[in-house]
Amino acid sequence: MIDLREPKYQWGQPVVAAVDLYNDGSLQGADEDALLVVAGGPGEVVQVGRHEEANVPVYMVDFGVAVLGCLEEEIAAVAEAAA
Repeated sequence: MIDLREPKYQWGQPVVAAVDLYNDGSLQGADEDALLVVAGGPGEVVQVGRHEEANVPVYMVDFGVAVLGCLEEEIAAVAEAAA
């Protein structure tokens, strides 16, 4: 049996983009590979899900310009980013 990896971030938690976020083709209306959010851009976790095959949390983050699906490596808690 595979252990479930618990989410690091929670709904409503303020976060920032830890890296530049580009369109992977899933955001309609924006060019593929277009820069969507620069590293440090503020957002808020609006939903927490799970990628079943990889067994990792996936976060829907509202960055104001778009709601993007992010992995833990792509976002950081506001307190972590300030440190």
